Amino acid sequence: MSDDVRRDGPPSFDRPFEGEDTKQRVYGAVLHAREPMTAAEIAERADCSEESARTHLSFYADLGIVIHHDGRPARYERNDDYFEWRRVNELANVHTVEELQARVSDLTDQIEAYREEYDADSPGDVDVLEFDAERVDAVYADLGDWATTIEERRLHERARQKATSSTASSHG
Repeated sequence: MSDDVRRDGPPSFDRPFEGEDTKQRVYGAVLHAREPMTAAEIAERADCSEESARTHLSFYADLGIVIHHDGRPARYERNDDYFEWRRVNELANVHTVEELQARVSDLTDQIEAYREEYDADSPGDVDVLEFDAERVDAVYADLGDWATTIEERRLHERARQKATSSTASSHG
């Protein structure tokens, strides 16, 4: 395989941030972390010095992208609230109130269809073991889609509310 082909594909699992600068690698390491990590752990993942990691982590903490937990050693984690806020703002800026309302309605219809199909209020209320073995994978896929649809509706509704209040305040 030529180098050109390799560059167009996904990054390797061994070095997912290869070719990015230190700031981007630290950012990527934090985004991929599943739990709070020390600067040393992040530096290892980002392939940089611990001091460089601390410098960038401090910057990201000041922006609210990263949460800094005091302690010895200090730990850092992705601030999920920041990324949700960013997603809601993006949706509110890209779509009209009407588009957001239509999407909320479509997502609500999808949720209602899942509720009817599984005779349950939420994916967590469904006992997968009640289904035939050949259907279990499809049920798990549906439950994942259902949970995602609920989350998407919540984000689109927040964006609709934001867009509605922005429109109202700009006309007032």
